[in-house]
Amino acid sequence: MSQVRVGLVVVSHSAILAGGVAELAAQMAPDVTLVPAGGTPDGGLGTDLEAVSAALDRAEHGAGVVLLYDLGSAKMIADLAVEALAEPDRAVVVDAPLVEGAVAAAVAAQGGADLAAVAAAAMRGEAVEEAAGGAEVSAEETAEIPLTNEIGLHARPAALLARSVSDVDAQVTVAFAGKQADARSILAVMALGARGGDTVRVSAAGPQAAEALRRVRDLADRRFDE
Repeated sequence: MSQVRVGLVVVSHSAILAGGVAELAAQMAPDVTLVPAGGTPDGGLGTDLEAVSAALDRAEHGAGVVLLYDLGSAKMIADLAVEALAEPDRAVVVDAPLVEGAVAAAVAAQGGADLAAVAAAAMRGEAVEEAAGGAEVSAEETAEIPLTNEIGLHARPAALLARSVSDVDAQVTVAFAGKQADARSILAVMALGARGGDTVRVSAAGPQAAEALRRVRDLADRRFDE
């Protein structure tokens, strides 16, 4: 029997924006239901309560739903859709950056996280991205890891990397070409621009630092499942 995962709804004033964010996040989480709810029934800009409610129904498979939104009025519609549910505690509207939050939430849901953990992952998205370019972590463990897969740390490999260290008790960073990123931030890792044939420096600090590096090495040895 397949695992029941938390679903995601992307609420936007633009149908194109909602669909694009959902499509991007789905690349990182093939087993997660992501439903866009954007625009008005006549194809204009705006949000529609019936559309968001229908998206909630489609995204709910028994583990709950996290809703992300772009602007304040979209939050109001999302809140109303949740309040109208027979069990409002089965869904949560999160205040998170739309793209980074959706991607982080999708990866957490793909890994089997519960509703609270998926919501927390979405809300960490902004803080993770802001911290990505900060001071280098004083690491207990460090490894130089060659990228033997063809596309390097592009979308899917970056998502696999983030997922692999999401539950370890360690702060993990990836450094390349004078830049560094929190390994749990998919977009920050992608922004490093590391390609196949490059070597990245992975550092980990914390009680499970060695385990974090072992997981990253294992991914690289497997060519990120290409």
